[in-house]
Amino acid sequence: MAEYDYIIIGAGSAGCVLANRLSKDEGNRVLLLEAGPEDKSTLIHMPAGVGKLISTRSKHNWYYETEGEEELGQRKMYWPRGKGLGGSSSMNGMIYIRGHARDYDHWRQLGLEGWGFSDVLPYFKKSEGRKKGDNDFHGTDGPLTVSPGESTLPLFRAFIEAGRQAGYPYTEDFNGYQQEGFGPYELTIRDGKRCSTATAFLKPARIRPNLEVLTDAMTTRILFEKTRAAGVEYVRKGQKSQDWATKEIILCGGAINSPQTLMLSGIGPADYLGKFGIPVVADVPGVGQNLQDHLNIIVFVECSQPITLYSQTKLHNMIWTGIKYTFAKQGLGRQNGLEAGSFVKSRPELDVPDLQMHFVAALMQDHGRKLADRHGFSADVCLLRPESRGSIGLKSTDPFAPAKIQPNYLAAENDLIAMREGVKIVRNVVAQKAFDPYRGPELAPGAHIQSDEQLDEFVRKNAETIYHPIGTCKMGTPNDEMAVVDQELRVRGVEGLRVVDASVMPTLIGGNTNAPTIMIAEKASDLILGNAMLPPETVKVAEDETTTAAA
Repeated sequence: MAEYDYIIIGAGSAGCVLANRLSKDEGNRVLLLEAGPEDKSTLIHMPAGVGKLISTRSKHNWYYETEGEEELGQRKMYWPRGKGLGGSSSMNGMIYIRGHARDYDHWRQLGLEGWGFSDVLPYFKKSEGRKKGDNDFHGTDGPLTVSPGESTLPLFRAFIEAGRQAGYPYTEDFNGYQQEGFGPYELTIRDGKRCSTATAFLKPARIRPNLEVLTDAMTTRILFEKTRAAGVEYVRKGQKSQDWATKEIILCGGAINSPQTLMLSGIGPADYLGKFGIPVVADVPGVGQNLQDHLNIIVFVECSQPITLYSQTKLHNMIWTGIKYTFAKQGLGRQNGLEAGSFVKSRPELDVPDLQMHFVAALMQDHGRKLADRHGFSADVCLLRPESRGSIGLKSTDPFAPAKIQPNYLAAENDLIAMREGVKIVRNVVAQKAFDPYRGPELAPGAHIQSDEQLDEFVRKNAETIYHPIGTCKMGTPNDEMAVVDQELRVRGVEGLRVVDASVMPTLIGGNTNAPTIMIAEKASDLILGNAMLPPETVKVAEDETTTAAA
């Protein structure tokens, strides 16, 4: 047994940030526990390795599966999640998106003071090291490198131009003044290597003698002295250990593992915990509830020219790409194959975009688990703010057993309608003149699928996660009985315990969730240390001008 000031459970997108910020004061003794391994795999650091990481059952992937989904024909959905240093930031698509400013203003309207866009913008900027330079929306001095894509593949330019031809605006910066439109993504890539939170935040902090990092250390439960979180029990190399925290324990397991760990530790709905014989430390009904995720549907199109990443499915090409990358950090290994996208509205009367597109220069089928048999491209469209809500539960009291994941996709009819419209929008974009040199037959849904009923059936049979689960330890006000943490991320009903990860988001933001999770951890570090909050920064976004004009 050892004693620390702070114990952080989970070295993912949030945990690595906290380990850096909390250990910066040499007087703080910090322990970081991670269930997975070190991030030594070449596939992690090579941007082109993302497809293999997502698709493969390995020590770096929790490789979760949901329960059967009622509205999707009882399909069990594959949910890859990062395991090891960096968590999902070590296996994601490296797209840097913050969501829309209105997402955070909505949090403030829910009563969460300090979480409006003007409040969180300084923390986004604090973490960001943007290669394209700073402005009112961006920072350049942070540890997290954010850079433009390098690809010269004409398909990305065609997608952006086709969006313009279809009547949508061009957006140079999705994290700036205007989110709506078609444009290039910025990526968490540094000098041709993935810039995970393990690389950006943890690696430079590991030289500090007051920070200890234990990998392959599976947390089994949080230990309490009455209602105070006092220690952590974990298993490493087959041995059970218990370490203690004098100040706080911070749970950073993510939207699946954090609620599971809380429930196994006696924090959750009392009646539910009783069914498993778990002694109740605090009756917190919201633990595991409010699960939200971005559901994604893909339109596949054959490419009439042999210019896609299909060539990389050939063994000799893969070997050559690996050699060039390993020894010279050159070639296609430096790229993620996903450098363009868009934010659009399924209905013109909406205030902000509710659909996001990711354009992939390959046929990315079944999360890459099904190899393509020809040149083609994928136009993904995901629903940004679903009305459907799911849950995380327990299958057993064994902490090594996966949680029960029930997303409840498409339970709300409006979700299905919006996704159907998304398929129509993708088809319209691909039909534009810019794609004439590259457009082959539509492989899915296929030209024979035209009616709304047929499109609905296509969505139900083929939609999949795009890896953004949140909300299962939601942040809320004291009068919100389903809140798990308060606006300072302290767990209700106990002392000395916070949750800091995507699970605290009360509602799903309009975009990829990695950058917001890093922001939450940056803000949490000041809350934990008792520092003054960074001063709010007020900036205008496009919708502010529209609202003013309408008034």
